[in-house]
Parts: sequence; C-alpha cells; structure tokens
Amino acid sequence: MTLRDGWRGRFYEDFQVGDVYRHPLGRTVTESDNTWFTLLTMNTNQAHFNREYAAKSEFGRPLVVSTLTVAIAVGQSVIDTTQNAFANLGWEDIRMSHPVFAGDTLYSESIVLEKRESASRPHAGIVTIRTRTLNQDGEEVCTFRRTFLVYKRGAEQLENQFPEPKRPLTLDTADERA
Repeated sequence: MTLRDGWRGRFYEDFQVGDVYRHPLGRTVTESDNTWFTLLTMNTNQAHFNREYAAKSEFGRPLVVSTLTVAIAVGQSVIDTTQNAFANLGWEDIRMSHPVFAGDTLYSESIVLEKRESASRPHAGIVTIRTRTLNQDGEEVCTFRRTFLVYKRGAEQLENQFPEPKRPLTLDTADERA
C-alpha cells in the first residue's frame, strides 16, 4: 500500500503572477447564516434582521451583512491560496458592488497580483491576490486585495504535523468494526 498526501495547498513557489484560481466550492447563504452572523458580530443595523424595516428600503428585503460576504469569500479562497499561510498582512480596496440576499449562492476566484520573498523570514514569501465573488447569476458582489505570508515548500514549521498512528491503516484493518 502506498501512502499519498492529500492536497497540501500552495506554497510560495507555486504562486505565479497572473494565475487565476477558481475556488471549487460555492456557498448558498441562508437566512440563519445572516441572523447568526449579525448576532455574533453585534451588528445592530436592522437592514440585516428586520423584515419590516428592510421592506421600506430600496432593496425591499433584508441584506446579507457585508462582512459575512467577505468572510465567505476569504473562506472559499483558502483551499487555493492560504492553506499554507501563517499571517494575513492586510485587506485593501474592499468593494461591495451588488447586494447579497439570503438564498444567493456565492462563488469566488482569485488572481495573483504580486509576490516576493520575505526579507526577514527565509522560510516564507509575501503574496498579494485580488479576490472577487460572484452570485449565482454571475453578478460581481464583492472584490478585495489581500496580502499574506505563506510558507515555502519544505519549511520546518510544516514538518511532522500528522501524528504517528499506533497501528498502520491497511486493507486488513480498514474495514474493522469498532
């Protein structure tokens, strides 16, 4: 039996300026998501949780909290961009270009804008990307620039993360019942 690592994410060396990553997972935003996020973040603007109040707005219904949209976009991008990052250095130029409502499904993609080696951390590099998020109709709802520190391949900080099993997983042991 051959042991194969799962997807480990990109390392600094894997990023090339101009590369575009279409992140694989879409996410439908529910009313519950929006309600919980407003509660967790203490957002008291009624446009997000009061139907009667929101009905009087130009949108006619509650808006999804903008920071939830940004959080989903960042989360969608992790698998392709920051799986091996260890620090976000900043978000810039965040734009909310189209309203998001409960029931919308969001998809994100990122383009690599810049990269350079870290002057103070030889095990890492600095990468800047622009991420944009689309709804199910292809409308751009959000964009932002994000800069992060990401490990280089072989960085000692990433060694030995998986614990050594007490017994190996084999074809004989894989189907054992507990």
